[in-house]
Amino acid sequence: MKKAFYLFIMLAFAGNVLTHADKIRIKTGIEVLKEQQFKLLQGKRVGLITNPTGVDNNMRSTIDILYNAPGVKLVALFGPEHGVRGNQHAGASVEDKVDKKTGIPVYSLYGKTRKATPEMLKDIDVLVYDIQDIGSRSFTYISSMGLAMETAAESGKEFVVLDRPNPLGGEKIEGCLTEDDCVSFVSQFRIPYIYGLTCGELALLINGERMLTGGVQCKLTVVRMKGWKRRMTYAETGLQWIPSSPHIPQPISAICYPVSGILGEFSYMNIGVGYTIPFQMFGAPWLDAETLANRMNGFHLPGVIFRPIYLKPFYATMKDEQVEGVQVHFTDYRQAHLTDIQFLIMQETAAMYPDKAVFKVQDPKRFNMFDKVCGSKQIRLRFTENHRWADIKDYWYKDVDSFRKLSKKYKLYK
Repeated sequence: MKKAFYLFIMLAFAGNVLTHADKIRIKTGIEVLKEQQFKLLQGKRVGLITNPTGVDNNMRSTIDILYNAPGVKLVALFGPEHGVRGNQHAGASVEDKVDKKTGIPVYSLYGKTRKATPEMLKDIDVLVYDIQDIGSRSFTYISSMGLAMETAAESGKEFVVLDRPNPLGGEKIEGCLTEDDCVSFVSQFRIPYIYGLTCGELALLINGERMLTGGVQCKLTVVRMKGWKRRMTYAETGLQWIPSSPHIPQPISAICYPVSGILGEFSYMNIGVGYTIPFQMFGAPWLDAETLANRMNGFHLPGVIFRPIYLKPFYATMKDEQVEGVQVHFTDYRQAHLTDIQFLIMQETAAMYPDKAVFKVQDPKRFNMFDKVCGSKQIRLRFTENHRWADIKDYWYKDVDSFRKLSKKYKLYK
């Protein structure tokens, strides 16, 4: 009787898994590639750039799928920041090694080099990219993608992007274009901070606008999704979320990353990294939670409300200190302006505590990274004068309309 009961439970669970996959509203690039019987990769030696987010609708790894695909020879894996298996923290070097499960060599794109070398590609016909993006310029996977496209162009290799949703949707664009003196691995291309494109669309734009070094272009193919719409939130896709990095554990983390990530380059506040709500809060031992919440709510920002919060971070900035501040809650995500929030927090804390104004207390050694993440030194220089969002708002948004117009011709989805 017990065996029959457990068998029933197992079958019911399996049925639920299949039912969930059937309910998913879209097909990602890997699903479409499977549907096409891997025609694009038939008879080719494949190098795969991926991490744990590269899965099909039944959570099966793209590594396993291509490794076992008939007519496809998976010969190498490439690990971006956090590694192929996602076991490295932010900024930690990723080493070359052999993948335990497949025995395939893994080459690091976040160690001694961040750009694949011709030697790494010598036995490869095509590079395939399958990573879940989070829609913000400073998240380094898109930089790895672009530099891999560059190597593919230089080495005469094909490049394929298996497309995935942008968890911020495809309509938000915020931030100025990266300026020449701020190009870096956290701002590799002349795009806004929030660029409103899927990784496949972004690859088309980078290639089409000759943003790769020397203006080179690769032989690029994007395997389009089916069913994705630009207005979709990630929850509306029906897809399961896999952490894009240790501190992006849920879709809300991806949404909040541009809310606090720029300010997070400084250590004068905790932004939830080291606590259970990464990127969703602003706090410090010297802040008054109620006052800050009242001041922020006084702006009546569309789609956002601020709640007083009190906590002790478990690790990282202000570990074991009593911290208070605000948690950011979205009441209407589509109406919200994400990046504005951190600049208003910087403004209001400077008004409340002039001696704590960020550019007065922060170690100047971090200014360079702040500038690179912003994509422009002007944001810091202009804000420093009065610590007011109004002094930088026009500059921050000056390129949005032109980029929206430029990117339109590379959009694959409505």
